[in-house]
Amino acid sequence: MDKSQDSNIKKENKSKVQKIKAEIIDIIKTIVIAIVVAFIITNFIIVNAIVPTGSMKNTIMPNDRLIAFRLSYLFSEPKRNDIVVFKAPDDESTLYVKRIIGLPGETVNIIDGKVYINDSKEPLNDSYVMEDMLGSFGPYTVPEDSYFMLGDNRNDSQDSRYWEHTFLPDENILGKVLFKYYPKIEPLWNK
Repeated sequence: MDKSQDSNIKKENKSKVQKIKAEIIDIIKTIVIAIVVAFIITNFIIVNAIVPTGSMKNTIMPNDRLIAFRLSYLFSEPKRNDIVVFKAPDDESTLYVKRIIGLPGETVNIIDGKVYINDSKEPLNDSYVMEDMLGSFGPYTVPEDSYFMLGDNRNDSQDSRYWEHTFLPDENILGKVLFKYYPKIEPLWNK
């Protein structure tokens, strides 16, 4: 083999090595970008939650997986009947999923299982509730920047009625639930 062939082989090998290095660098860049994007999405845009209990039956079942939107309340206030993911008032390391019932400044009274807001003569329309609630609770006057929360399975839900810190502070809300994605995809923003 002459010197020119040897030189050509070395150039080809060098070129192959450079191409492989470039591909590896591209793969690493793609992985780093994917990790950064996933971090941003899960920490600033969505909440991914698994529901361990039946407190929201039949709207949300045990082991359902949910996506909540962290930016839902950036330009608007939470509304009655919104389903939200939040840090539990009595243990902020635990995430809960419940429905907003009482808004800041309102009085919530539960009489014979029916929810009344601000001394209304008509009970709250809660057709989503699994079964009639047992008992009477309250009245509860919701402080500013706080909410009164109930599960849809009211006879089996640890919610505002039973918490040591009765009301959910606004800053504990992580996001409004948009949909279930497991075991099947189902929208929840209008439930």
